[in-house]
Amino acid sequence: MLVFASGLGLVLFDFAIFVWIASEIFGAALVPRLRRHGATRVRRDRGSRVLITATVFFSIVIAFYFGYGSIGALPEWIFSIGIFLMFLGVLVRQYAIAILGRFSSLTVQIAEDHMVVEKGAYRLIRHPSYTGILITFIGLGLAVQSWGAVLVLLLFFGISFGYRMRVEERTLLSGLGRDYASYMKRTKRLIPFLI
Repeated sequence: MLVFASGLGLVLFDFAIFVWIASEIFGAALVPRLRRHGATRVRRDRGSRVLITATVFFSIVIAFYFGYGSIGALPEWIFSIGIFLMFLGVLVRQYAIAILGRFSSLTVQIAEDHMVVEKGAYRLIRHPSYTGILITFIGLGLAVQSWGAVLVLLLFFGISFGYRMRVEERTLLSGLGRDYASYMKRTKRLIPFLI
């Protein structure tokens, strides 16, 4: 039975999706604009925002298709783990955005007074907000009870966010120089001590 598609499971699933979307609107889009101070020195998005938007949309549609079609079906109990991971991913992402503060942006850019942030999760990983999205994606795939959905979401994450991280890191290296190069040597991209 598809827990995410009926009864209390549907309510929990819809609530998790709502919290995710609301957090993106508030935390990732609105708050950085409200905090913005000073001029932007460099903008080098290279289409990564459009790629992320398109791949997130398509991967979610495919994940739903896999879930409703029971493609790579998972047991009912996995739904609860999926919902937990969705909420955890949202928390990790919003925490990372809060730590980054006014340097957080939906596009790749460097502010006039930009500096390397090494507080909180940024001490260990360079892209904790993307780690939050990764956790949410895995949670979504598990919540729709489909290994196929998990794999599709991971594939699309790897393509779009992999590209975005490369664009960001090149831009930050060119803009912040040795400080960012040294930071890159001490940290991993997404998972502390691993990746």
